[in-house]
Amino acid sequence: MDAGYGCPGEWRCLKAAAEGDGKFGEPKAVVSFVKCECPGRTLVPNTGMAIKLSEIKPDEIYLSSCMVNAKPGCPYTTPEEKAQMIEEKTGVTVILGTHSYH
Repeated sequence: MDAGYGCPGEWRCLKAAAEGDGKFGEPKAVVSFVKCECPGRTLVPNTGMAIKLSEIKPDEIYLSSCMVNAKPGCPYTTPEEKAQMIEEKTGVTVILGTHSYH
């Protein structure tokens, strides 16, 4: 939250992953968090680097509910476009959203 924006991937995502709530469906281990950071140029390479450095290829990659449902939305790419770019780079399925907590 260094720029005053809500942080995609805070306690709600961690709780949903640990308990298997929302889009997770079953308990999942969080291997890394990558922030989008406007205008999003680093999202895809940083995701690839997180996989490389962790030495763990994830079963799925989740874009946080905060990122997917943001209002106003990102002026540069849609969540679907971000997901497609990440899938093309990593070969890993990207899930849009994590939880429905408020």
